Order: sequence, then structure tokens, then C-alpha cells
Amino acid sequence: MNVGRARDGLRGVLEVAVLVLMASLAVVVVVGVGFRKFGASLVWYDEVASILLAWLTYYGAALAALHRAHIGMPTLLERVSTRTRLVLVVVGEVGVLTFFGVLTWAGVRVLSVLGGTTLVSLPFVPASVAQSVIPIGAVLFIAAQLLSLPEVLRRPPSPAEEDGS
Repeated sequence: MNVGRARDGLRGVLEVAVLVLMASLAVVVVVGVGFRKFGASLVWYDEVASILLAWLTYYGAALAALHRAHIGMPTLLERVSTRTRLVLVVVGEVGVLTFFGVLTWAGVRVLSVLGGTTLVSLPFVPASVAQSVIPIGAVLFIAAQLLSLPEVLRRPPSPAEEDGS
């Protein structure tokens, strides 16, 4: 499969997921506030809103990674030689991928620890469903980093190298 097509496919899936999660979060909060305003608070809306926010955060982070929109030092990378830039990019990528690999492993461990526990306000929903965002989000972040890496490695030489400095 072509990396560009895989990247576009993942982008489409993540964009839809983020939009659905944002809309769901907005609806849950508005409904919860409305019920509270009329004196009939919903017992589940705080917990569900918190879970939706966590899911939105993880999926949104993966989408940002796909666009290379996280905090970085592009000015530094533009001012160093191609070889130094390549080394810095590879070191950074190894660090990020290692972190999210460990997060995936820890997330799977969390799921095994949760066992038969359920959400407090919705006892028919397993807690592992809510917490599955940790390993899933981490794997999506890894995929996003790897699919966007070829574009970063293909960047043209720095202006200093083009001037012959």
C-alpha cells in the first residue's frame, strides 16, 4: 500500500472520529447542563463527558501528529545542515516512538488490571472500554508519526546549504 494513501486514509478516519467526539461531547454537556438547570441532574453525564474528552484528546493528538502540528523546533532544523537535521529528526522520532510504545504497553496492562470493573455511573459499561483509548490512541499516534515521517525526511536542504555556507 502506498504511504500517501495510507496517510490520507488515516487522516480521514481521525478527522471523522474527532468531529464525532467533539459533537458528542458538546451534546452530552449541553444535555447535562439542561437537565441540571431544571433540577433533574443526570448521574452519568460528568463521567461520560470526561471519557469523551479523554478520547478527543488522544485522537486529536494523533491527528495533530499526522499533520506534524505538535510543538517542535522548525527554525532550528531549517538552520542546520541536512546531515545534522536528519540526525536530529531521527533522534526525535526514536524518542517519540519509544514513549508511545511504552504508553501502548502500559495501556494494555491497565486494561488487564481493570478486569471486570465497570463505570461508576453506568455499571453496564466496562471500564476497559473507556480506558481502551490509551493503547488505541498510542498506536494511532505511532502510525501517524511513521506515516508522516517520509515527508519530513524529504524536506529540501536548508538555505545555508543552498548558499554554500
